[in-house]
Amino acid sequence: MKNNLWLLLKGIAMGAADIIPGVSGGTIAFITGIYEKLVFSLKSISDKENLSLLFKLKIIDFWKNINGNFLLLVFGGILISVFSLSKLITFLLDEYPMFVWAYFFGLILASIWHILKKSAKPNVTNIVIFVIFSILAFYLTSLPPMNMGSGLLNTFLAGTIAICAMILPGISGSFILLILGQYRNILKAVNELDILTLIVFTLGTVVGLVLFSKFLSWLLKKYKDATVYALSGFMLGALNKVWPWKVTLSWFVDRHGHRHPLMQENLLPSSFAEKTGMSPQIEYVLLFFALGIITILVFELATKKKSVK
Repeated sequence: MKNNLWLLLKGIAMGAADIIPGVSGGTIAFITGIYEKLVFSLKSISDKENLSLLFKLKIIDFWKNINGNFLLLVFGGILISVFSLSKLITFLLDEYPMFVWAYFFGLILASIWHILKKSAKPNVTNIVIFVIFSILAFYLTSLPPMNMGSGLLNTFLAGTIAICAMILPGISGSFILLILGQYRNILKAVNELDILTLIVFTLGTVVGLVLFSKFLSWLLKKYKDATVYALSGFMLGALNKVWPWKVTLSWFVDRHGHRHPLMQENLLPSSFAEKTGMSPQIEYVLLFFALGIITILVFELATKKKSVK
């Protein structure tokens, strides 16, 4: 029961991260040590043996083979978080954005150290991979939004790409939807219960989930150390998106009249004060940055105690 509750909480944390454009649920899975199990479990759903069990209606065997209880708890936690915490997180982002970003900046930075510390010692190849993926993530988080259009094919493709970001540490699916210009369309479909659009988007996410989990599981089996360094580098480069001091250059308005940031520019604290006329609140930002680091240290300590027991 305790392990199940712990898994559910990890899923809730993943869901909370996915709500924030720029923070990935995959990052939380990576930090909490369930990333590999999640990827391999998702991949196992499409294995021929397991699909054969499903078609033969051997549901119990199929459920065991795909780690069904594990997936149910993780994705159940994600859904609980999305439906119960979305308003709270949106409120915090609207009212205290610098503190939210600072907390996640510290959390992600400390988690990179935590993950690499447990990995193989760095060599030239791993360092080069780490640097390349850091640059790639920085570039992706600097892209301006494009406009794919709102056709069903584009909705399907958006779902396929966005779900890959959910698994990939560093960049959230909601941020990818923003870049693709699909965030408003999907949000509108959810609010207006556009069933056809939601079904097509869901089908896209299923296809993306199956294909990307297969690819990732293959990488983790064949080149585990290099893959861990690549994912860690991706997380480092994606810190560009959670920089605390930023100014919004453009907005979009949802059907309730609420404004959401579309394009943002990162600033130094001194420039932030000049451009916005607001205090950078450096001491509070540093406090929340430190809280993010402390969260990882506490988690590491708790994990060590659990493994000793």
